[in-house]
Amino acid sequence: MDNQIATLEIPKLEIPKLEIPKLKIPKLKIQKLEISNQYSRTIVLNPPVHPVELPIDELLKSCSVKRTRGSGPGGQHRNKVETAIVITHIESGVVGQASEKRSQHRNHEAAVERLRVNLALAIRTPEGMIQSPSPLWRSRVKSKKLVINPAHEDFPRMLCEAIDVISAQQFDVGKAAQKLEVSSSQLVKFLKLAPAAFDLLNRERASRSLRKLS
Repeated sequence: MDNQIATLEIPKLEIPKLEIPKLKIPKLKIQKLEISNQYSRTIVLNPPVHPVELPIDELLKSCSVKRTRGSGPGGQHRNKVETAIVITHIESGVVGQASEKRSQHRNHEAAVERLRVNLALAIRTPEGMIQSPSPLWRSRVKSKKLVINPAHEDFPRMLCEAIDVISAQQFDVGKAAQKLEVSSSQLVKFLKLAPAAFDLLNRERASRSLRKLS
């Protein structure tokens, strides 16, 4: 008798597909900057991570970088190489640029710094996501006095936090200062480190019939 090998037929199992519910993620509001620092239309940004919170390498991944020839004073060699830098945050359209240095590297650093400040001015965090004062903010407050150099890499993050809180308080500096655990005069002094921020404060206060700060 020949050996016979039985073949088993294994039925195919049908695995049901899992339906994963979509999560609703709040979006950041962006007020697009114009050259005059006036704020025009409002758009939204997703995901809800403020660009100034990103490491610089990560931020630049969401930007375009343009190299051009500088203009203006700087000597006879000024325009022979492309040293001017224009960095644009693609999703918001916010720009930082620099052309005053002869070194492309130094102009790049200055453009990144200006981009981060402009992003702090242009993009507001939804009120429900504002957690202030942050550990960074508290680390810079000594006896209700702010200690920060505007050239420091933490400055745009702190500027963003200050404007977020002021905006949430309808540009009432006194109430915002209480939330940020500093005096009103210290908060105003801090905003003056970025003239565009102080101008924004007074424009918004004027639109609410609040007195102009000086």
